[in-house]
Amino acid sequence: MHFRGLLLLAGMYTIAWSAFYKWFGPQLLQWMAMGNGDLAGLPSSYFGTFGIVVGLVVFVSAFYPVSWVWLILAGITGKIITAIWFTLGFAPDLSWNKRSIFHLVFNELVWLVPLILIFLRSLQVKNYLNEQDELEKK
Repeated sequence: MHFRGLLLLAGMYTIAWSAFYKWFGPQLLQWMAMGNGDLAGLPSSYFGTFGIVVGLVVFVSAFYPVSWVWLILAGITGKIITAIWFTLGFAPDLSWNKRSIFHLVFNELVWLVPLILIFLRSLQVKNYLNEQDELEKK
């Protein structure tokens, strides 16, 4: 499949942003809040760890996207969970500014479109290969 590169890119991008939350969480959140509010109680390390796991799942799914199509679905589910977590857990304290909206849209939601398209295409290819196997057996 020619979508493997996009899966690899999505996985690496997710891992990179999640690593920022894991290891530079308070500083990143302070930057995203534009200096407003007390953000010490936000669980940025847990958010980063979860994001790294989601990124690894998406990254690994690129190696066999037809066979491991359910890993792509797990990655989509993980991206939805991180988007909801960010929206409900971080955004109210960050006061919905341009930086927090940018993160939510371009780091969580935009990646859902290609991941869903790749998932659907992988299902089509998997069904086609199964049909070809059945025809060969007859």
